[in-house]
Amino acid sequence: MQYIILDLEWDSAYSVKHRRFLNQILQIGAVRLNENFEVTDTFLETVKSSISKKVTGRFAGLTGITTEKMLAGVPFETAVDDYNAWAPDDAVTMTWSDSDLYSIKENEEYILNDKTFKIGRYLDLQRFVQGELRLSGYNDKNQISLSAAAEMLNVTYEGLELHTARDDSLLCAALLKRCYNRERFEPLIRNTADPEFYKRLRFKPYFISDINDERIDKKLLKFHCDKCGGSAKQLSKWRYRNRWFSAKFECENCRRRFCGRVTFKKTYDELKARRRICEIKPKT
Repeated sequence: MQYIILDLEWDSAYSVKHRRFLNQILQIGAVRLNENFEVTDTFLETVKSSISKKVTGRFAGLTGITTEKMLAGVPFETAVDDYNAWAPDDAVTMTWSDSDLYSIKENEEYILNDKTFKIGRYLDLQRFVQGELRLSGYNDKNQISLSAAAEMLNVTYEGLELHTARDDSLLCAALLKRCYNRERFEPLIRNTADPEFYKRLRFKPYFISDINDERIDKKLLKFHCDKCGGSAKQLSKWRYRNRWFSAKFECENCRRRFCGRVTFKKTYDELKARRRICEIKPKT
């Protein structure tokens, strides 16, 4: 079993041809690991942009890739060919969060000419590491940064230049070696050849804003009193605000009045519903 940790550095640039801003990939870095997660080889190439003549100041300051270095890079198609030749066919490819995959698909669609990155089996390394940290009590719901994860796991990155593609990949490799648990790691591996993989990746969850949407289970619009358990009668029409529907209800048993609230979020797999009962504050 071989593993690849891939990292990309990209900069925002306006494409006149496509009349939109693109996150153009300007550096590809990766490390190859053996079954013991030992580094057996590394890859690094800087890409010469085909849509802009300079990099942004923010990108240069973050990555150290100046306009001069970018212009001295190789054509994007060449860099991808070189990476694909370097990457083993049977490796599991990892990135720190799946945001790199969004950038890859965008670049394949708008910049590359019928070329694609070699990515077969894939794992989101950030998701795995953050899951391991949660087992130790970490409870922040936000995605953890690479440097923050290293600090929490006491993994040093001294001597590495963060936000450069190869060094970020080397730090990812150290985190993987520190956290690896086979039983929890292997179920997270996905096959990108599955037609559903990129459909799921690109799907953006959204909230339902029409109470008459046929996907809504009407039973979820019925409420019972949270005090006595009696059935409640709806007194007002549904209002939609800040992703929540709300209406006034009165318990047919104890005559208590309350506000019933419900929200519906569409994910790739299902329609998730959340319900709340709130007190009606008397007018002053």
